[in-house]
Amino acid sequence: MYRGSTVGVVMPAYNEAGFVGDVVREMPDYVDRIYAIDDRSTDDTWNEIHEAAREDATAVDRHHGEDVGPLVSDGGTSSLASRAAVSDPIGRVVPIQHRENRGAGGAIKTGYLAAREDGMDVTVTVDADGQMDLTQMSRLLDPIVEGEADYAKGNRLLSKEYRAAMPRFRFVGNATLTFLTKIAAGYWKTMDPQNGYTAISHDALEAIDLENLYEYYGYCNDLLVKLNVHGMRVADVAMPAVYGEETSSIQYTQYVPKVSAMLLRNFLWRLKTKYLVVDFHPLALFYLVGAATAAVSVLGAGLALIGTISGVGLPSVQGSTSLLLFVAGVVLLLFAMVFDMAESEHLETRVQ
Repeated sequence: MYRGSTVGVVMPAYNEAGFVGDVVREMPDYVDRIYAIDDRSTDDTWNEIHEAAREDATAVDRHHGEDVGPLVSDGGTSSLASRAAVSDPIGRVVPIQHRENRGAGGAIKTGYLAAREDGMDVTVTVDADGQMDLTQMSRLLDPIVEGEADYAKGNRLLSKEYRAAMPRFRFVGNATLTFLTKIAAGYWKTMDPQNGYTAISHDALEAIDLENLYEYYGYCNDLLVKLNVHGMRVADVAMPAVYGEETSSIQYTQYVPKVSAMLLRNFLWRLKTKYLVVDFHPLALFYLVGAATAAVSVLGAGLALIGTISGVGLPSVQGSTSLLLFVAGVVLLLFAMVFDMAESEHLETRVQ
């Protein structure tokens, strides 16, 4: 336990032989459960999880005698059982193997389902590739156990030193996704949404629609949207990253369009649910009218340009009208963003 709270760690693993065992063995002593999810790996990941679990179980000075509730391996929810086989615990490690490959988000979702079933007070997500500094885990746990946040995530962009350690291509992509996620999720101060080093409270896991969590790489962006709609507090914790010999399995030709489409859907869902259904705020209308006005102006400008090229000679007033509409649309969008920032400002905090 950590400061009186039970801690579970969700560790998704796909073809991480050579890495996953070290992550299990280096897990802090205060972690009560390690949910090691093998996403149908084709290498020796599954066997390595078991071997490392046995070593971890026999390590000296382990003390996990506290009552941390029932084990998912005693049955588990139907949603968990339908997607994975949960093995008997080996010490504090619960080996879980997917029935089919589900991707990074699917593995996180499986681990969350197991941790929620076990009633973990706080659930941390840790990659199996050794990129995350496990000595920093307590900095994610503190805001939650102190009651200051419902969700804490690492942020590699807050510190100049940490930003410098990030490869340039990752930094550009991360900055772009940060901006898009700010708009979609409404957490305007939160950065580095792709950071997979996170901690979430049991109450937050109970509140969100966990069964419908996005199962592709954009699961962390999707989760932020769900948290915002439920008024959950988020802590952005400055955190270094370790870049080793691991290689990314992300195919960016699929990743970019899939995640972008998901963010657009989630943005519209957040506006509808939070500002039109549950409560009313004009910022939803500012967003929609502003976007529509800007789109109409661009369409008008395009038609004017086509007319000029084809020699039709459309009146110049059409171009001026399109420009005015575009400016009006942008102003409405900026107003909406300002209102959106104000609505969620009290839900965000930063830990340097």
